[in-house]
Amino acid sequence: MKRTSALVALIGSSSLLALTSASAIASGEVNVYSARNEALIAPLLDTFSKENDVKVNLITGKADALLSRLQSEGDASPADVFITVDAGRLYRAKEAGVLQPFETKQLNKVVPEHLKDREGYWYGLSQRSRVIFYNPENVNAAQLSTYEDLADPKWKGKICIRSSSNIYNQSLVASMIDAHGEAKTLDWAKGLVANFARPPAGGDTDQIKAVAAGVCDVAVANTYYFGRLGLSKQSSDRAIFDKLAMHWPNQASNQRGAHVNVSGIGITASSQNIDNAKKLIDFLTNDQSQTWYANVNNEYAVVDGIAPPKSLAKFGEFKADTVSLSVLGENNRKAVELMDKAGWK
Repeated sequence: MKRTSALVALIGSSSLLALTSASAIASGEVNVYSARNEALIAPLLDTFSKENDVKVNLITGKADALLSRLQSEGDASPADVFITVDAGRLYRAKEAGVLQPFETKQLNKVVPEHLKDREGYWYGLSQRSRVIFYNPENVNAAQLSTYEDLADPKWKGKICIRSSSNIYNQSLVASMIDAHGEAKTLDWAKGLVANFARPPAGGDTDQIKAVAAGVCDVAVANTYYFGRLGLSKQSSDRAIFDKLAMHWPNQASNQRGAHVNVSGIGITASSQNIDNAKKLIDFLTNDQSQTWYANVNNEYAVVDGIAPPKSLAKFGEFKADTVSLSVLGENNRKAVELMDKAGWK
């Protein structure tokens, strides 16, 4: 079916000129800046357009580039909605003044308190957990327990994880600061760094593949990257998925649960289509959209009662850390400084 409801452009493209302040105030439109890949959001926007007779103009780009664009455009920005990944980035958008607080009855009802901004500047759309991946041929599952345990010398030379510049790792450390304080988290980070199998390099998928290749025994990465490997058209990727296993950390009754983060959404401070923006966000948090999002993105819904993504269903239910994700943004600066002190490159 030919797409008519979404205009997709890349940052720097002349197509960006298609979104002007004049078009932003046109009746029956909503303009979306999204850090999510086109394939991971556009089909839902098409459905929304068809069901609500609202044209969606979509621009996709890198998360930090889109935030910079919103800042440079200021009040003249045509964007109504901003979609990005990680609570740390959502916090930065709020602090930069490019979002405005809002609420709807549906969002108040279906999005858990810890998965949205305390003041209503953004709401989670989907969840991912940052967990431990391992090769059962090399590691007994009984050896795995918590994030804290990864600093134990028994893992020396056995851990793969990406760099400290990665927002996902920064948010994980920010959650550790909330749980244990800065001093204990610094000690943990030093122990973790001492256990690296190699200097951090590459993305989450590279860490998972390194475990499969025997470079390291365990890796820390987001769940959806693993789900992608399981659904890949490449037989080599699917072989990695079949070879490795996933461990949910901190699951004991006296422990806080596995670290989770979100892709999230907010209404821009410059929005001229607030009603349509709210309507779209309500749509993205209904059961149908949440189910689609889970299975296409290999992520977990923010709405209770939605089945886990099919690609990861065999790993079962898990207990998630319910720390307010607002805290992850608030602790980000401390986390970055702490990682630097620990020698985490």
